[in-house]
Amino acid sequence: MRDQAESLRLRLSQMNQKKETKAIAVMSGKGGVGKSNFSLNFSLSLSKQGFNVLLFDMDIGMANIDILLGQPSHTTIIDLFHQHLSIHDLIKKGPENLSFIAGGTGLTKIFTMDEEKVHYFLNELQSVSAQYDYFIFDMGAGISEDRLQLLRSVHEIFVITTPEPTAITDAYAAMKYIHMLDKNIPFYLVVNRALTDQEGRETLQRLTNAMKHFLGKEVTKLGVLPEDRAVLRAVTKQTPFVLFDPTTKVSRAMFRLTDRYLANRTADEELLSRSSNFFTRIRKLLLER
Repeated sequence: MRDQAESLRLRLSQMNQKKETKAIAVMSGKGGVGKSNFSLNFSLSLSKQGFNVLLFDMDIGMANIDILLGQPSHTTIIDLFHQHLSIHDLIKKGPENLSFIAGGTGLTKIFTMDEEKVHYFLNELQSVSAQYDYFIFDMGAGISEDRLQLLRSVHEIFVITTPEPTAITDAYAAMKYIHMLDKNIPFYLVVNRALTDQEGRETLQRLTNAMKHFLGKEVTKLGVLPEDRAVLRAVTKQTPFVLFDPTTKVSRAMFRLTDRYLANRTADEELLSRSSNFFTRIRKLLLER
């Protein structure tokens, strides 16, 4: 009897310790800044540390996560609706125990569907949430009304830019637009393809200063990823760069960035209780369009 009671207390303790799956959207103000490469390699960095991650390719018309992995998929998230497939039929296994769902060219239909399909999509997504610590959504570049509901529902938004003036301007415009709709969404800023660490740090500072000065918004400076020819070689080999060569400077920078992100997990409880959980928020936003 005592053993049974102890076992029950252990199971209850484990259930109470289970946190909500954290939902992260990765976006950029413009295309061509390495957003999908970041999403994939960051997801793998989390997986290498023992976290269960489900990566969604939400890049409308430009889906390429499966190609970057060298695992072309014949089923995409669109088949959830067109063929009424279960989400379990769509989830593929990648390296380091990473799970991913390939994107499709008609992904915009997810955000223009009727109420019945909204519930179906969210119920399917919720049915697997207990298996994962993180949902990571690799969004298309820029902001459209079709994507806005998802962006406003996640716990955090990662914004990827490069030091180029056009990328910086577009990153600021994207953050400003979302901030004006929801002032509580946390932004994490990443500068990719920096020629020097100083250039990357100055770009981070410029953007965070602008957000603070003009909008009163604090933005977390997550890190800098250097320009590295190893990325191009890894893409050519269809192998994520953190696996292609873990010792190269961009891989080491990604691991440091991931460690820095995980070091802030002490604030998770407050973050995950923000207004309501991910599924409540996205269901509300999709149904109230």
